[in-house]
Amino acid sequence: METIKENIHTEEFWVNMGPQHPSTHGVLYLEVKLSGETVVDLITHIGYLHRGIEKIAENRTYTQFIPFTDRLDYIAAMGNNLGYVLAVEKLMKMEVSDRAKYIRVIIAELQRVASHLVGITTFAQDLGAFATPLFYGFREREKIVELFDDICGNRLTYNYMRIGGLQFDLPKGADEKIKNIIKYMRPKIDDLESLFSSNAIFTARTKGVGALSKEKAVNYSVTGPNLRASGVKWDLRRDEPYLCYDKFDFDIPTGVNGDSWDRYKVRIEEMRQSLRIVEQAIGGLPEGDPTIKVGRIIKPEAGESYMRTEAPRGELGFYIVSDGSAYPYRMKIRSPSFSNLAVLSELAKGIKVADVVCVLGSLDIVMGDIDR
Repeated sequence: METIKENIHTEEFWVNMGPQHPSTHGVLYLEVKLSGETVVDLITHIGYLHRGIEKIAENRTYTQFIPFTDRLDYIAAMGNNLGYVLAVEKLMKMEVSDRAKYIRVIIAELQRVASHLVGITTFAQDLGAFATPLFYGFREREKIVELFDDICGNRLTYNYMRIGGLQFDLPKGADEKIKNIIKYMRPKIDDLESLFSSNAIFTARTKGVGALSKEKAVNYSVTGPNLRASGVKWDLRRDEPYLCYDKFDFDIPTGVNGDSWDRYKVRIEEMRQSLRIVEQAIGGLPEGDPTIKVGRIIKPEAGESYMRTEAPRGELGFYIVSDGSAYPYRMKIRSPSFSNLAVLSELAKGIKVADVVCVLGSLDIVMGDIDR
């Protein structure tokens, strides 16, 4: 049978995605250039959630600014609190008590678990699993949120860390509640992994999709689980230990192919390692006062400091310049989601338009962290 070939004219065209779109994880606007269903180019537009937080910092005292850090990565607010107060303490050359260090580690790692539960299950929702995984993830996350509510009285924006320590010590019975959370969470993480990894649609949509090489990950300054999924074994908790992370035994999960599947698997394993750290920290929690009394108004000596921590989405940095007054002279925030989003244009080229939301979801960005 003879096949008749005709010269069919094809034309590339642009599609607008966002800034209000259920799969862009906030007010993100994407311009996608398509040839048929294949992505030729992708341009990201940010700024729709810009609030001028770095400028606000110049008009607040060092203590007054703590609640504003909650509004950066609002899915993992404790990590923002921690990074900021560590930067101020470094500026003041202040050493907090061992008890404060241990509690901060416990809180930070539980926040990592809670954050990854949201990231993984919303990722599955992006791929079409509408309700079930999301409800499972939020059900398990609720255990941690309830604990944070007991500790500081808030469920999302916590304002818990303080310059010199913590707002409150752990309440009575919190240690047992934390141990119960560890015991409860481990099999639930196994269940979530089984739910996703055994799903034919999930594996088909993620394996080999959005692969990021080790070299490109480093060149784009990709950070956190996304960097480690590309095979780069870099984690500030191990490579530049802060607080008391050097006292704990834990592994750094990494991927092989750097695709959407590996990014999901790294986050699953990170939750297990976080519980491992929490278990060691709560078992060796020192006695003592978790807070140094520094007063509400502090005036660090003129100088500058930069402190980076391993937040759930990657390297979070605070650069603070002091002129000796009660207000920061200048502040610059290095957010992990910003650099992680930058690589999306590279990952999107050559994939199908339906897979753009898959790659974006696997990067686990938060727009409040990007726009500031």
